[in-house]
Amino acid sequence: MSNFLSNIKITVNQKLYLKDPETSELGRNILKNSILLIDEIGFEAFTFKKLGERIQSNESSIYRYFENKHKLLVYLTSWYWSWIEYRMAFATTNVSNPIEKLEKAIKLVTENVVDDNATPHINEEVLNRIIVEEFTKTLMTKEVDNENKEGFFLVYKRVINQITTIIQEVNPQYPYAKSLASSIVEGSLHQHFLKNHLKTITNLSEKECAVDFYTDMAKKILL
Repeated sequence: MSNFLSNIKITVNQKLYLKDPETSELGRNILKNSILLIDEIGFEAFTFKKLGERIQSNESSIYRYFENKHKLLVYLTSWYWSWIEYRMAFATTNVSNPIEKLEKAIKLVTENVVDDNATPHINEEVLNRIIVEEFTKTLMTKEVDNENKEGFFLVYKRVINQITTIIQEVNPQYPYAKSLASSIVEGSLHQHFLKNHLKTITNLSEKECAVDFYTDMAKKILL
């Protein structure tokens, strides 16, 4: 998997940045440390001033890459879903059995994430924690409709549509494939959040991730 991803350049909507951060050492440093800092202090407390202090660079240098911290967060979440999309494509391409394909897809979007050495400036394990904690903040804004028209959430929707297609392969008669696919993706994030913060209202634990739960649920619904 790492060898596969090391040969692929993950692309993000150009409207999310002023200068592609992947094209310079400073840009990659901004990505790397923004992930670590948001994870440490949360998105509300995160500022470009604090990030500049962390990377020992002027705040203005960060603004040359991103217009504001909201677009930086959307960039990071888009990068994450692109990474998931590539991994899902790799894992399911040569799988002919629809059930097996569904199991692999569910595993990829619900499992506990570990860092991928193929992307040294992006710690996917930490980025996953940000997705769990902060992803809804990219969607639940007054600008969501306009940003959706700009294609900010295109990759996220592609991931859900890939799972939708697999669900339809498993059971072409099931009328709620899109709702089931989006519930698996969104619900998994929520269950991981509960596991981390409100442990008494979820059956998940550090040892038991969401894979088994959502696989079991999908099979009982579709089969």
